Amino acid sequence: MAAELSTSINIKEPRWDQGTFVGRAKHFFTVTDPRNILLSNEQLEKARQIILDYKKGVVTPGLTEDELWRAKYVFDSAFHPDTGEKMLLIGRMSAQVPMNMTITGCMMTFYRTTPAVLFWQWINQSFNAIVNYTNRSGDAPITVNQLGTAYVSATTGAVATALGLNALAKHVSPLIGRFVPFAAVAAANCINIPLMRQRELKHGIPVTDENDNRLGESSKAAQQAITQVVVSRILMASPGMAIPPFLMNSLEKKAFLKRFPWMSAPIQVGLVGFCLVFATPLCCALFPQKRIHFVL
Repeated sequence: MAAELSTSINIKEPRWDQGTFVGRAKHFFTVTDPRNILLSNEQLEKARQIILDYKKGVVTPGLTEDELWRAKYVFDSAFHPDTGEKMLLIGRMSAQVPMNMTITGCMMTFYRTTPAVLFWQWINQSFNAIVNYTNRSGDAPITVNQLGTAYVSATTGAVATALGLNALAKHVSPLIGRFVPFAAVAAANCINIPLMRQRELKHGIPVTDENDNRLGESSKAAQQAITQVVVSRILMASPGMAIPPFLMNSLEKKAFLKRFPWMSAPIQVGLVGFCLVFATPLCCALFPQKRIHFVL
């Protein structure tokens, strides 16, 4: 008979060493796994019960360590870490790849006309607002006013950038025009993220010692953290928005897409999705989630 699973496993932290890029990458590949959005409510509740019981020192009979970690990541993928509430489906990390591949693919297919630019940039920023609200911090909650300001500002910035560059791109190679959506997304990230986290910039983020004892708040830590988020978000979008334009520019000259032009959007969405499957977790893993030696 197998021995009962130990209750000393620290499931408050990720399974892999977060001090290394490889450890962080394994963690985020698991966190952003799109298959988690297909889980039923029954499967989510089962994982939730396993984790809640384990935190109380109660081990589900026959539970293995691998099953415990699987339950932990299923639980984390669907329930808010601070409130414990089930998160909105499209706002979860596991929905990032399928949602972004669809929106980004369409932004890059329908970028030539003003109505299309307005619509898809609005859709993209609306999705970002849902993600930001769903993953809001319990320690520094986002107010409705902050959310609205960031939403309107990011949408305005993205649309202005896209329309302005579209006007300039008419005088250069069509290939250059394909990169306009990427520039718009980058501009929106530079506006949206600092506005969404302005409270942290003003008051700082919590700083703890090696034993997780809270020492105070640091504005310098907040500035560095937010800069890293902006950089990682832009890099996350880069492969899916930089590689497909070259491929699509070539494919659209071929007989197949000339005969079936409606296939352009599905192909572009698929190319973006392939890039995002790897870019999303790898760019999330670029920077450690916890740092030491900050100045308060």
